[in-house]
Amino acid sequence: MLNRRFLRIKILQSLYAYYQSGDKDQGKYLNDLFLSIDRIYELYLYLILSITELNSLAKEKFENKTPKIFPTKDDIDPNMKWIENAFVSKIINSIEFNNALKKHKVSLIGVENKEMLKKVFKQIIQSETYFEYMNNSTFNFDEDKLFVLDLFKNEIANSELLHHFFEEKSMYWIHDLDHACAMVLKTLKKVDSDDSFSLLPLYKEKDNEKDFIVKLYQNTIKSNEENERLITKLADNWELDRIAKLDVILLKMGIAELQTFREIPTKVTLNEIIEIAKYYSTPKSSNFVNGILDKAVESLDSQNKIIKSGRGLKE
Repeated sequence: MLNRRFLRIKILQSLYAYYQSGDKDQGKYLNDLFLSIDRIYELYLYLILSITELNSLAKEKFENKTPKIFPTKDDIDPNMKWIENAFVSKIINSIEFNNALKKHKVSLIGVENKEMLKKVFKQIIQSETYFEYMNNSTFNFDEDKLFVLDLFKNEIANSELLHHFFEEKSMYWIHDLDHACAMVLKTLKKVDSDDSFSLLPLYKEKDNEKDFIVKLYQNTIKSNEENERLITKLADNWELDRIAKLDVILLKMGIAELQTFREIPTKVTLNEIIEIAKYYSTPKSSNFVNGILDKAVESLDSQNKIIKSGRGLKE
């Protein structure tokens, strides 16, 4: 499921597009923001589907194998370990998973997709991960599960062929891939031999998270001019065009969040904005953003503009 940091990153990306364009239709960009977030669930489903499709491909290859006049030992006694993987069978037989595929119209049917999967599978069977699993004499659910986890982490999540496929499906997905992969791993890890396979929801608490997105997005824009004046003042009167654009937007988001959400501790807001700056902006951005936000907290506190409803939330 999506955490708040990821939602802040998606809001940052949407605000950047909004401020860069001449189109000031907030509703349009907010709708696009929700669409990009909702489509992450499709990516999540595609990643899980790639596991089952690779398994089905191995079954198909085995079933269509042409009999040999002089069969080898492997032909007579083939290694069925991957084909009969009990963990993958749970996913394939999951009603919830199959219903989600239909609902979101997620499929890898088609000649091009099949050829792409064949290339991915060819790389997998040459991998150390696959070799060790197929040559391990242990046959049980836990062993099958461990292999699927390793297969996903080492091969599927890092497959350039799949990355290219996802990039063609959506321009957003290459940036969302890490988070979608983390969701898949969390989903796989929680399944035990006695459990049915179940999916994660997109949001932890859908209404609360959507409310967070709308309020932070709208209030950042609503207080734009006021926050620009504050940032300029706190940055020792630097002109805003001398500050990295992403830093300015992050500062506007941080200042808006401090004043909008009574239940979010001040320290959490500061830490989240600073961590995003480390990853998405310039090498020196986190220190700069940290310094300005500290000053902003002091200034806003003196004007009673930061109101928190719980004990210790201002710390």
